[in-house]
Amino acid sequence: MNQAMTQLQPYPFEKLRALLGSVQPAADKRAIALSIGEPKHESPAFVAKALADNLDKLAVYPSTLGLPALRQAIGQWCQRRFNVPGGWLDADRHILPVNGTREALFAFTQAVVNRADDGLVISPNPFYQIYEGAALLAGATPHYLPCLEDNGFNPDFDAVSAETWQRCQILFLCSPGNPTGALVPLDTLKKLIALADEHDFVIASDECYSELYFDEENPPPGLLTACAELGRSDFKRCVVFHSLSKRSNLPGLRSGFVAGDAQIIKPFLLYRTYHGCAMPVQTQLASVAAWQDETHVRANRDQYRAKYDAVLEILQPVMNVQRPDGSFYLWAKVPGCDADFTRDLFEAEHVTVVPGSYLSREVDGVNPGAGRVRMALVAPLDECIEAASRIQRFLERR
Repeated sequence: MNQAMTQLQPYPFEKLRALLGSVQPAADKRAIALSIGEPKHESPAFVAKALADNLDKLAVYPSTLGLPALRQAIGQWCQRRFNVPGGWLDADRHILPVNGTREALFAFTQAVVNRADDGLVISPNPFYQIYEGAALLAGATPHYLPCLEDNGFNPDFDAVSAETWQRCQILFLCSPGNPTGALVPLDTLKKLIALADEHDFVIASDECYSELYFDEENPPPGLLTACAELGRSDFKRCVVFHSLSKRSNLPGLRSGFVAGDAQIIKPFLLYRTYHGCAMPVQTQLASVAAWQDETHVRANRDQYRAKYDAVLEILQPVMNVQRPDGSFYLWAKVPGCDADFTRDLFEAEHVTVVPGSYLSREVDGVNPGAGRVRMALVAPLDECIEAASRIQRFLERR
């Protein structure tokens, strides 16, 4: 077996199951899960129809590069969404369809990391655990940057040493972040691009929550926005990851894309031809329909806004919790140990959240997730309101 397997830690939800396994929740309360970030809003009917209308494509081998129509639809969406000038994103050179960002983030790391070097893969802390596992299995060392409240829940990139940057092979960003919901500012993205040029590392920007925001007039910028403003038409050292899972409530479709530097995309495509991960043709055609429509995406944001408004009105008087820049999470501060809080809340109110310390790593004696819990506002509005009311009562008693 690959010896790096011994370095992999249990996923947060395995730890959560172990924490709650012997707990008997209140029998008179229905279960409400605010734990797993799985979208629960209705999937668009027109996407399901496009999928059903093309089931005859089950008889067709898909290509790893994907259909030109899908890559073109993705490129046009990037132009509209991130103000990328027309013609910059070549559908044949800069874009690859992938089976969701999780699969792509893992595979990308295996393709990019040079095992012969003493390389680092840098990520925010707390973080999406795939960054860590992908780094370890690629033969790199994970390096964690704490995301603390006094820095807006973003890493303090200015505190990173030149030696660390020099060893960096991949810098993972997540904007808006999981679990914090924090947005990496546009000026910071530009500074990171300059650092990538200086120290020769790749910026891998996980933007799967980019379409969950609050101000319709001011969509959050992404790494492609920074490239456009810098006149960086080659997207050198910059790669973004997007998905239909959160944007379009299609987690089961397993559809997303990777876009950016053609000199990275080309060898990544070669890797993927061996990896055996081509997206089924019927899925690609359904994805074209999704990327070409924004009406359902705006309606999706409206539902999340309503949930944030209702839940925060209930919770803010009794706990330290703020509206994030984006995503569908709340990153709430709790009294005492976050694991104890999670267990006691489950037992008393049958509401499941995730301890923040399960989403982070302790570095120099500090776990930046300790004393916090993540709540995913994915349940229907009435369930979110009921869960918030139960948490309010629990805190008042506690």
